[in-house]
Amino acid sequence: MADLEAVLADVSYLMAMEKSKCMPAARASKKIVLPDPSVRSVMHKYLEKENEVNFDKIFNQVLGYLLFRDFCDNVSDEPVPHLKFYEEIKAYEKTECHDERRKQARDIYDNFIMKEMLSHTHEYSKEAVAHVQKYLMKNEVPVNLFEPYIEEIFHHLRGEPFRKFLESDKYTRFCQWKNLELNIQLTMNDFSVHRIIGRGGFGEVYGCRKADTGKMYAMKCLDKKRIKMKQGETLALNERTMLSLVSTGVDCPFIVCMTYAFHTPDKLCFILDLMNGGDLHYHLSQHGVFNESDMKFYAAEVILGLEHMHKRFIVYRDLKPANILLDENGHVRISDLGLACDFSKKKPHASVGTHGYMAPEVLSKGTPYDSSADWFSFGCMLYKLLKGHSPFRQHKTKDKHEIDRMTLTMNVELPESFSKELRDLLEGLLQRDIDKRLGCKGGGADEVKAHPFFTGIDWNQVYYQKYTPPLIPPRGEVNAADAFDIGSFDEEDTKGIKLTEQDQELYKYFPLTISERWQQEVAETVFETVNQEADRLEQKRKAKQKQRFDADEKDSDCILHGYLKKYSGSFASVWQTRYAKLYPNRLELHTESSSTKPDLVFMDQIEEVAPDYVQFKNEQCIQIKFRDGIRDGRLILTMADEIGLKEWSLSLRGAHKESQELLGSMAKKAGKIYGTERDASKANVLISSSATSNSNASATANAAAAAAAAAGGQRNANGSSN
Repeated sequence: MADLEAVLADVSYLMAMEKSKCMPAARASKKIVLPDPSVRSVMHKYLEKENEVNFDKIFNQVLGYLLFRDFCDNVSDEPVPHLKFYEEIKAYEKTECHDERRKQARDIYDNFIMKEMLSHTHEYSKEAVAHVQKYLMKNEVPVNLFEPYIEEIFHHLRGEPFRKFLESDKYTRFCQWKNLELNIQLTMNDFSVHRIIGRGGFGEVYGCRKADTGKMYAMKCLDKKRIKMKQGETLALNERTMLSLVSTGVDCPFIVCMTYAFHTPDKLCFILDLMNGGDLHYHLSQHGVFNESDMKFYAAEVILGLEHMHKRFIVYRDLKPANILLDENGHVRISDLGLACDFSKKKPHASVGTHGYMAPEVLSKGTPYDSSADWFSFGCMLYKLLKGHSPFRQHKTKDKHEIDRMTLTMNVELPESFSKELRDLLEGLLQRDIDKRLGCKGGGADEVKAHPFFTGIDWNQVYYQKYTPPLIPPRGEVNAADAFDIGSFDEEDTKGIKLTEQDQELYKYFPLTISERWQQEVAETVFETVNQEADRLEQKRKAKQKQRFDADEKDSDCILHGYLKKYSGSFASVWQTRYAKLYPNRLELHTESSSTKPDLVFMDQIEEVAPDYVQFKNEQCIQIKFRDGIRDGRLILTMADEIGLKEWSLSLRGAHKESQELLGSMAKKAGKIYGTERDASKANVLISSSATSNSNASATANAAAAAAAAAGGQRNANGSSN
């Protein structure tokens, strides 16, 4: 029966991977639904405060770029050839073949430079033209041939095209996607979890499929009770920090990166790149040792992974074949950053890692170190790929103290069968003296890349994974140990461990979504499908004439508008959806019915907009308190969108504060003019009533003069002298 279950687990996992390669409709088992277009109002306000409403910030986001390109190609009244020019330059820069690059360079020059110059429409500087012509006349086509044009293209795009984009529906769509991204709150229900593919000290790793996009990931689940039992809270939180550092910004194809982190009451979950080709330790056992040429391939890709970490001041500390995973094509990535450490502010000195791979400075307790430790481990790993064991486990001893002693004292004798360049490389990496070690003399990864062993390697081609891997994992196989061999933890071990509120508080800020990785996932899977569905719903809504709430409010004094939920008490104790419009002097709450007048809440009726959210009916809510005798005493508003709720709360408080200050200043002026507090009070009442009776915000200001005059007239009627 166990064998049958293992087979079924493998089949389910392999079928899920195949399904993930299908068309988007087949990938997803859960639909992404974009928020209502009215979310633009809230999101624009939020993004402006975050300084995100500028060309560079939006253009450099995957979805922002796609939507801006869509605008330029299909919406803009004026043609925008600059974007096509930019895309052709980027395609040229990624071309490796020299002859192909020469052909592309000529095509770009003819179509985007010469043709425009002949028609006197070339909008770029003479310096940019001269730079390109200089190289083309010599028949040279360097990668950066068109670099002077890039900034000039951006200068054009930042102007009128971007301004019009911000006024278009494509920017509204960007706000919808951005709102969706910033409100991601993942649970286990967002994933289909398949077979176990690995196990560590605190938990297991599973293959999983994200329900709304169909993308396959690895889910690393750490057990909170086991973490508490082993006092590993700091390690678990550190892993999340290290993963976020290596996964944000410039992508690295040689590290297993993280896209999401979330937690449940009993688990910490990392959603990582799925590497379904097994690890190098597994393939060493299946394939045997590698030759120098094959080892060079793995060494080159691992070097770029270490370089990515070291540039971020991260020392990995656990480099070994078991932590180098293969993808389905045979390219490798460094995995498991549980022992990685930031050395930017303070160098670590803990003795951690795997015996036989730890550098002497790591074994010497109390000695601070940095990225130097990884280059020693790198040398040990290369030796194992070639000989099948660490250089300090020559007699296959398992005695950790003996292995450490040999690491600290033994000079490694390298076989004569190794080439001269390889022996020199390993001797440089396995130096006990850090100052003499390759990679530690000030040049870092560049020192290692420049070593004669790597002569002939094109590091750009390594980065773009253009070299053919020596080993391609068998397709249709899991390439991991049997699920029952991996096993699972014995729950009896943690039976007496209780998780307290204080334990859970440690993980309060654990959830994380890496923006660029989420956007890339969406772009590769369901972006077009979701956009088409959203467009269809918008057309349907317009046909039913329910679009009146989404009217452009840019020419009015509307501060914010969009859907809110209002709680109605008394006989109808339910949440009611209303389209809200906030103006300087009032809040309008509209129903779907065009014949029903909106519910108006005027600022002078409000005593306070609560500074903090209140918990009401299991919802985070904004509470508005009214003055005595007005309405039912309070108004409760909420929405599912956390960013929207925050913006509404801030805007309501701001509008109320400014209204109170305006009314107060008017009353004081009236008091000064007419000389008595009693008349100033009357003026205040008249200002308020005048503002309340007018739906236009400017009426508040006009009310001041009328109220002052009325106050003066009242005093004359009472017989007082001027």
